[in-house]
Amino acid sequence: MVMWSLLPLAVVAAATALPPEQAGLDRLAATLGYRFTVVDNRTAPCPGGVLRCFRSTIDITVPAALDPSLAGVPIEIRYGFVNRVLAIDSDDFAGRQVAGDVNALTLKPGRRLLPGRVYRIGITAVGAFYSRNHVMPNAMLHAPGLAPRVIAATRPGTDADTGMETLPFVAPMTDEAALAGGAPADRTVWQTPERAFALYAGRGPATAIDVAILPKPLRASRPAGTPVDLAAGFRITTAGIPRAAIAAGLAALPQGAGPTRLTIRRKAELPAEGYRLAIGKGAVMIDAGDAAGASHALRSLAQQIAAEGTSLRPLIVDDAPALPFRGLHIDIARNFHSKAELLKLIEQMAIYKLNRLHLHLGDDEGWRLEIAGLPELTAIGAYRCGDVTEATCLSPQLGADPDRAAPTNGYLAAADYVDLLRAAAARQITVIPSFDMPGHSRAAIRSMEVRYAALMARGDRTGAERYRLVDPADTTRYRSIQNYGDNTLNVCLDATYRFIDAVVGGVAALHRTAGVPLTTYHIGADETAGAWTGSPVCRALLARTGMKASGLGAYFIERVSAQLAGRGIRVAGWSDGLGHTDAARMPSSVQTNIWSGVHTGGVAEAHGQANRGWQTVLSMPDAGYFDMPYAPDPDEPGYDWATRGVDTFQAFGFMPGNLPANAALIPDTFARPTPVVDTVPLAPGRAIAGLQAQLWSETVRRDTQVDYMLFPRLLALAERAWSSPAWQPAYVPGATYALGDPRVDRAALLAGWRDFAGRMAVRLRALDRAGITYRLAPPGARIVDGLLQANSELPGTPIEYRVTGGPWRRYAAPVAVTGPVDLRTRSPDGRRVGRTVTVSPPDRGRPTG
Repeated sequence: MVMWSLLPLAVVAAATALPPEQAGLDRLAATLGYRFTVVDNRTAPCPGGVLRCFRSTIDITVPAALDPSLAGVPIEIRYGFVNRVLAIDSDDFAGRQVAGDVNALTLKPGRRLLPGRVYRIGITAVGAFYSRNHVMPNAMLHAPGLAPRVIAATRPGTDADTGMETLPFVAPMTDEAALAGGAPADRTVWQTPERAFALYAGRGPATAIDVAILPKPLRASRPAGTPVDLAAGFRITTAGIPRAAIAAGLAALPQGAGPTRLTIRRKAELPAEGYRLAIGKGAVMIDAGDAAGASHALRSLAQQIAAEGTSLRPLIVDDAPALPFRGLHIDIARNFHSKAELLKLIEQMAIYKLNRLHLHLGDDEGWRLEIAGLPELTAIGAYRCGDVTEATCLSPQLGADPDRAAPTNGYLAAADYVDLLRAAAARQITVIPSFDMPGHSRAAIRSMEVRYAALMARGDRTGAERYRLVDPADTTRYRSIQNYGDNTLNVCLDATYRFIDAVVGGVAALHRTAGVPLTTYHIGADETAGAWTGSPVCRALLARTGMKASGLGAYFIERVSAQLAGRGIRVAGWSDGLGHTDAARMPSSVQTNIWSGVHTGGVAEAHGQANRGWQTVLSMPDAGYFDMPYAPDPDEPGYDWATRGVDTFQAFGFMPGNLPANAALIPDTFARPTPVVDTVPLAPGRAIAGLQAQLWSETVRRDTQVDYMLFPRLLALAERAWSSPAWQPAYVPGATYALGDPRVDRAALLAGWRDFAGRMAVRLRALDRAGITYRLAPPGARIVDGLLQANSELPGTPIEYRVTGGPWRRYAAPVAVTGPVDLRTRSPDGRRVGRTVTVSPPDRGRPTG
């Protein structure tokens, strides 16, 4: 479907014979000016006694010629705003929240739009906007009885140089003093080129590599001998490991039936996923504990070939993972991402030895998997459009393009999901499907309400109520953290559990079709608002059981966990919800994802839930939330509620085996040297099971941005999940760590980073070949005594510079310049460039301290 507002108006009117008011609204949407500006992140005092708030403005420019058909039409501007609005400052407009992040501006009584007028509307909201990318695109005009239209000026664009999404209607953020920090104690500063130069220089140059394998192997040695020629391919023999089980790994090697022998054998004495790779004496030998270990060995061999060529010097690698669970979470619910993108990610996971794909398929803003017998879930829940009744789609949250054909709309058909399962299984990757419940469930609730209405209209009350997820007599008023008041399943209804059973049954059937059993199902279980208190059904349940209302969330989790256990499926969930359950009422096998931070209770939560005997997976924002920005910079994309920056170095330095020790390297959100005390020691015999990266998609609307946010830092996390770091001190129960603690060997960390950076130089070329649009970090740069000096975060990424108005030139060594200089990084294959930054002489530039 093409949005009419993009077509010439004469064509619109002729093709559809639009009523004059609709044509007028279309014309206004096409010509209205719209500008969003973040004014101040240090606003004080805040309305209503709120601790932190910020000021912003929207400038609305009315065209000089305003269509007379709109006279008297009450026009409303609906815009996405993810923070709760506290106050609107305007003589002409009033504000209100519609639902979720959708807010509305309406003309006050007696006011009307005047041709050629510029209206400035002040907005004060909770928290801060540290990045231009927090602003949601696709604001819309609404009017009673008319089809809503996107304001053309608010559509996203594409940067001509980088190919990344832009928001042209958002004003630049240049005032660091007003915009860099929020809370009084926040000492975060922007990562200017000068600061980046000092940061990169302090880490030192990359090490020249010999063994290029990433993640770093447990042991590698170079025995004497002559090189082995692999150019013509291999004669392959296997013993105990079916060749079909490792076909994907074999496909990564040079093809051909050459003379070199490649022998792959299963050795039961090797650990799960462990392997021994021996290159020498004219042959290659792989011993592995299982098919996964053999696949990992093949990937390691392919990486070494990419670095060294097809004539390999003798090499022996003994390797096994430090953590059994090494995961990637990808959210396709908030904004849909394509099957092609997911298949590409699955292959990258295999290359870097990640073995769990946590696929987030259902949330407030979308339901993304076809379920047999419940077609409304995708017919309604997979699409956002301008239908204010939500009878045909959901409301366009998070700045969604309301065009049904937009790439942020859509779902995985059953066949698509089966293909993904088979691709993952061929690479020894387990898929963990996730539909967040009982909160974060608006897409399911709205879809089932449409189903209810349709069946009731046919007189089928039994069918209508079978999967209805709300109590119509519930008078509860609540607001979720995402500002919804209708996104939580009623946990007291039997219909809720019938619905969940139908969904799980449908997903399990798809797994059976793919030949891949459903072993773990993630229920979410986090961020449940104070729902149900006004529900008669819940009051009856509480009276019948003697429970308290505060226990209803735990009741839901325990009941669903038992349902899953009855099917032989392990329950997984986020740690905050699972932490409220009675461990005695939970199944013996539980996966918990810890998403609290190092400085916000994550250490105690992780140890406490591991002490329950649960499979504890670290999903902590400090090292694993890759929807957070790489660095504090107003032009970097990503949410920053948990951290102002997670760069590749920080992910690389994380220590899964000694959680409190991470306080020695990671400051808290506001850069304070807050110590972390191990108040809940890890019990003897208990351990952390895994590490998982997360990409939530509230602000990730394109597949290219998925790549940007994940890579290259996903490779650092993969290394930490596979290989124990040398700088990690031995865990001592009850220890306390503060920023800079000398027990964490920073020299060893920097040596490890330089080795990792050397291997990354090879891997970036591999990412280029795979079509991964990874982030090219802007260069560090400074001008000292008239000389431009520049450096890169990672080697192998050439730097280019230009003086104002001049051509781009390759930077090779310090060069004399006068005035400001633009710089950017180019990919090793030369096809892409990163974001341009500007450095000025000290007396004219931004602060460098």
